Amino acid sequence: MYVGALSLDILLGDVRSLKQKRSVVRPLVAELKRRFPAIAVAETGHLDLHRRAQIGIAVVSATAGNCGEVLDACERAVAFHPEIELLSARQRLFHDEDE
Repeated sequence: MYVGALSLDILLGDVRSLKQKRSVVRPLVAELKRRFPAIAVAETGHLDLHRRAQIGIAVVSATAGNCGEVLDACERAVAFHPEIELLSARQRLFHDEDE
């Protein structure tokens, strides 16, 4: 069993409040859940900043390759949005036999 984790640090465009931030981040999280039903996704960081957000994504698979493909597709889906600038993306892969 493999567990893949993706952390996306994003900069939001013309956002001036936490309420506006929610109006951008919530639909993004919902879109990822809808497009990739096998993932878990949530806003995981920069909760008190109105122009920054961190999105965490996790997937479980029988193969490392499938984990990587799903996480790459999620990263591309987020980067595709013109109102969002992807500052960094960090992928990690965990195997159940790792110690």
